[in-house]
Amino acid sequence: MTVKRSALDLIKSDLESCVGKHVKLKANRGRRKVVEAEGILEQTYPKVFLIRLDAESSPVKRLSYSYADVLTETVELIIDDTRIGVANL
Repeated sequence: MTVKRSALDLIKSDLESCVGKHVKLKANRGRRKVVEAEGILEQTYPKVFLIRLDAESSPVKRLSYSYADVLTETVELIIDDTRIGVANL
């Protein structure tokens, strides 16, 4: 018997295997506000993941997003020239 994994589980497992790698991030914040940043995938948790930003001048050092943000394409993650999320499901 095969167990069918949900899309969120696939995204989570993809990100867990990439902890410590360099990430390019593009996040839609609404009202035509888009955040583009680069950093390191620092940690994954059951519902969210953390990205430590590279920018020294920014007052924000870390960003956190949910796996659902990746699924709904509110957040686009590129790791090793591979887009994580819907594109590879």
